[in-house]
Amino acid sequence: MSRAMQCQSCLPWSSWTQLCRSLPGSRGTRSVYLCAASVPGAAGSYFLRNILRTSSISHPRGCVRYQGGSQERSVQPSSSRHGLSQLRNVASSDAIKKHQKSLSAWFSHQPNEERQFGPSFSLDAVHVDPVIRESSLEEILKPSPDLTIQNQLQQPCSQVISLQNLFDVDACGRQVKNVVLYGTVGTGKSTLIKKMVVDWCHGRLPRFELVIPFSCEDLSHSHAPISLRRLITKKYQHLRDVVPMLGASNLKVLFILNGLERLNLDFRLAGTELCCDPNEPVPPSAIVVNLLRKYLLPEASIIVTTRPSAVRRIPGKYVGRYAEICGFSDTNLQKLYFQMRLSQPGCSGENDVGSSSGEQENLVEMLSRNLERHNQIAAACFLPSYCWLVCTTLHFLYFTRTVPPSQTLTGIYTSFLRLNFSGEVLDSTDPTNISMMKYVAKTVGKLAYEGVMSRKTCFSEDDLQQCFEVEMKTESELNLLEVFRSDVFRFFLTPCVQPGKEHTFVFTIPAMQEYLAALYVVLGEKKTLAHRLGKELSEVIGKVSEDVAVVLSIISKVLPLRFLPVLFNLLKIFPRYFSRLSGKDRDAIAHTMAEELFKEEDYYNDDVLDQINFSILGVEGPMRHPDEAPDDEVFELFPIFMGGILSRRNRAILEQLGCSIKNLAAFEIAKAMKKTVIRNSRKGLPPSELMDYLFFLHEFQNERFTAEAIRSLRTVNLSSVKMTPLKCSVLASVMGTTCHEVEELNLTSCNLDTSSLRTLFPVLLRCKALHLQLNSLGSDACKEIRDLLLHDKCVVSNLRLANNPVGEQGAQYLAEALAGNRSLTHLSLLHTALGDQGVEIIAQHLAKNQHLQELNLGYNSLTDTAALHVVEVAKKHATLDKVHLYFNDISEDGKRALHSLRMDRDGVRALVFLTAGTDVSDYWSNILNVVQKNLPFWDRERVRQHLALILQDLESSRRQTANPWRKAKFLRVESEVKKMLGKLQHGNL
Repeated sequence: MSRAMQCQSCLPWSSWTQLCRSLPGSRGTRSVYLCAASVPGAAGSYFLRNILRTSSISHPRGCVRYQGGSQERSVQPSSSRHGLSQLRNVASSDAIKKHQKSLSAWFSHQPNEERQFGPSFSLDAVHVDPVIRESSLEEILKPSPDLTIQNQLQQPCSQVISLQNLFDVDACGRQVKNVVLYGTVGTGKSTLIKKMVVDWCHGRLPRFELVIPFSCEDLSHSHAPISLRRLITKKYQHLRDVVPMLGASNLKVLFILNGLERLNLDFRLAGTELCCDPNEPVPPSAIVVNLLRKYLLPEASIIVTTRPSAVRRIPGKYVGRYAEICGFSDTNLQKLYFQMRLSQPGCSGENDVGSSSGEQENLVEMLSRNLERHNQIAAACFLPSYCWLVCTTLHFLYFTRTVPPSQTLTGIYTSFLRLNFSGEVLDSTDPTNISMMKYVAKTVGKLAYEGVMSRKTCFSEDDLQQCFEVEMKTESELNLLEVFRSDVFRFFLTPCVQPGKEHTFVFTIPAMQEYLAALYVVLGEKKTLAHRLGKELSEVIGKVSEDVAVVLSIISKVLPLRFLPVLFNLLKIFPRYFSRLSGKDRDAIAHTMAEELFKEEDYYNDDVLDQINFSILGVEGPMRHPDEAPDDEVFELFPIFMGGILSRRNRAILEQLGCSIKNLAAFEIAKAMKKTVIRNSRKGLPPSELMDYLFFLHEFQNERFTAEAIRSLRTVNLSSVKMTPLKCSVLASVMGTTCHEVEELNLTSCNLDTSSLRTLFPVLLRCKALHLQLNSLGSDACKEIRDLLLHDKCVVSNLRLANNPVGEQGAQYLAEALAGNRSLTHLSLLHTALGDQGVEIIAQHLAKNQHLQELNLGYNSLTDTAALHVVEVAKKHATLDKVHLYFNDISEDGKRALHSLRMDRDGVRALVFLTAGTDVSDYWSNILNVVQKNLPFWDRERVRQHLALILQDLESSRRQTANPWRKAKFLRVESEVKKMLGKLQHGNL
C-alpha cells in the first residue's frame, strides 16, 4: 500500500516521450447507447457550474450512464420489508418527483454552443458512451511507459468495464460503494455525469431511488460549517421531506461528487474529525471526507469524478473501484458520434430536407473514410471534446447560410476552450490559484508561437523541455508542471502518427497551434526582461509597444503571397500575342479566349477555410501542377486568430478563462495593424489570399476597422475560390461595412448558385464590372440576375455570364432585364446554351434597351437566321455597335455576309472569327503546347471539342483572307491542330 500511495510529484521526471502512454483506453468491443447529447469534455461542466451559482439547485459537471437494474441483486433481507414499504412510499412521493422534474429541467438545458445544431437537438437525441477501463491506484501512480497511441488502439478488452457494472462486486467479492471515475480534460467526465442524472430523472436508472449530485467547485466556495441535511435542502428544496429519512431507512442513495480536484481534502484524523451525524454542522470538505470514509451514511453509494492528478487525494482503502474514462479510443465510436450529431434533423438549417440530408450523409461518409486511414485526426478525436469541435467546425463551414455577428472561427475555438476550461484552476492546492487556461497560454502558447515562427508543426522532446522546464525554479512551479502533464497535456499535444515521426508531438488539432500562438502574442507573454520589472510596465508597455512590433512583423506577411496552381492562364503564357493585338475589340476577344474558352475547374485555391475543411475530411486539396514546387508549412490562421481574439466578444470570454486582454492593449494593437493591413490590401493579393484577407477582417469583428480597410479595395478578384455559403456570407458581411462602388468583382469559377447570388445581392449592386463565368448558373440564377439589373441602385455596366447553362428560360429573364436596365453596356453570353430561340427572345427586347454597347453571343449553336436577325436589330440600336458571333453554326455565306459589315457603313460590327485577322503563327503553337502539356489534368472530350471548334474557326478565317502568306500560316496551324486531334482520337496523347 505504501508503494501505491507514493506521491506522483516525487517520481522521476522521466522522458516526455513516455507521455505517449497517456492516451488510455481499449479498442475492445463494447456496447454503445444512443441516448443523450454529448457536450465536449467539460462542456457540461461550464453549464453545470453556472447553474449551481444561479439557482438553489446544485448540479454536477458530468454523467455516468446505467442501463436499468439488470445487474442489481434481487434478494432482499426479510428484515427490511418494513423499510421497503417505507421506501416505496418515499419513492412515489411528490418530493422525489419534484426533485426529478427540477433536475431534468436544468440538466436538459443546452448551452448556446449546442443550439446551433438545430431546434431538434436535445439531450436525449444523441449520446455515445466513451470507453471506460477499470484501473488501480498503482497503475495511476506508476503508469506503464510503453503505452503509445498506436498500440493502445489495439489493446485487449479485459479491463473494459461497462457503465452499469461500476457498482458490482469487485474481484474479491466485496460490494463496491465508492467509485472514482477519472480522466484528463476533454475525455467526457462531465457529459457522463450529466447523462446519468437525466437517465435517473426519466426512470432509466432504477438501481438508485435517490440521486443527489454535488459540484465540488460549488462546495469549495464555502467554508462555513453546515450539516449534510441542511446542505442537501439548501441545494435541493424539494427534498426537505426526504432528508430526515436518510440513514434511517434502506433508501438507496447515490451521491455524485463532481470535480473532486477543486476540494482540498484531508483524510487524517488530525485534519478532519470523524462525523456520523447528518445533522452536525461541519465544513463541506469534512462532509465529503466522512461520506467517503463511510463513517457518514455508510450505506450510500458514491461516485467521484476527478482529474488524474487528484486521484491520490483519496486514500486507496476508501475506494472500491477506480475507473478511467478513455474517450473514443475506438474509431467506431467516433464515427457513430459524427453520424448522430451531423445527421440531426434541422442541423443544416435548410427547409429542403432532401438536399440537406444528402449533404449531411456525404460529410459523414468523407469523415468516416478519413478516420479509417488512422491519420492524425483519428488520434485527435480520441477526445470527445475534439469530436465536438470537429462537428461544430463542419457545421460552420457547410451549414452557415448567414453569418451572425458572433459566429466566427475564432469564436468557435474560444467557446470550445470556455466549455472545457471555464472556472478551472490548474491546482487548487497551489497558493497562486492560476487559471488553467492562463497556464496553457503561457506554456503551450509559447511552444505554439515558436513553432509558427520557425514554421514547424512537429516538436521533439527537447522542444518540450525547452518550453516547459527552462524557467522552472521553485517547488510550486514544478508541482504545477506535474499537474499539467497529468491532466492537460494530452488535450493539446499528442504523439505524431506519421511514419518516421513516432517520437515527436503535434498539436491535437493543427489550428489550435495557431490559436494559442496568437493568444500568446496578444496576451503580451512575449516580453523582454525590461518589461517584467514593474506591474504597470508589464501590463501597458509589454502588452502595447513590444506586441505592436510583433504584430507588425506578422501582419506584414498576413496571408503570405503564394503562387497557387495555374488555371491554364493563357494571359501569362504568350505575352507576345497580346502585345500584337491592337484595339479594344481584339483585346476583349483575346481575354475571352484565354479566360473563358479553355478554362477548366480542375484546380481550386486552398484558402484557410478550404485548408480546415481538407484537414477534417481528408481531401487532398487542389491538384498540383507538375511544375509547381511543394508548399512549405503555412500558417494563415495565425494572423486571422490574432485579429479574432482582439474582438470584444472573444476578449470577454477569455476574461472568464483568466486571460485578461486590456482595452488599451487591444486598441493600440488594432491601431498599429490598420496601416499595415490597408497597405497590403492595395498590393493586389491573389484570389485565395484575398479571401483570407476578407476572412481576417470578418474575424476581427470591428466595423470601423473593416470599413477603412475595405474602402481602398476597388477591385475584388476571387476567381477560382470555391465560394461556399459561408464564404459568400463573409464577403457580404465585410463588403457591407461600406457603400462605395467596386470597379470589378471577379467571381469566375467560384461554384456559385442561386442562393449565393441572393446572399451577395447587396454587394453585386455596387459592382461596375461583374464576372460570373463558369459557375453553372441556370435559369433560377438568371431570375436573380434580372432582379439585380432592374434594381434602381444597380451600377453594373459589364456583366460576363460565359459558360453558364442559361438556356431559353434564362434568356427570357435576361431579356426582361435588358429591357429595363439603364447601366449595362457590355454583356457576355458566350457558351450559355441559348440556341436560336434564346437569341430570338433577346433580340425582341433589345429595342427597349438604350445603353448596351457590346453583346457576346459566341458558341451558342446559332444558325444564319438567328445571327442575321440579331445583327439587323443591332443595326437599329442606338448604342450597340459590336456583336460577337464566333463558334456558331453559321454557314460560310452567312459568315461572309456578317464579316463584310462595317461600323462606319452599317452601324455595327459582327465578329465571326476568333482570330479577327491577327497573325496566328506567333501564338497558336504556344496554345497547342500548353494543351498538350496539361492534357493529363483536363477532360479529354472537352479538349477535343474545343480543338475542333478552333480548327473550324481557322479554316473559315483562311477562306476569308486573300493574303497568300496569311493563308499559309493558317494552313500550318491547321495541320498541327489536326495532328493533335488525331492523336487524341487514337489515345496517343
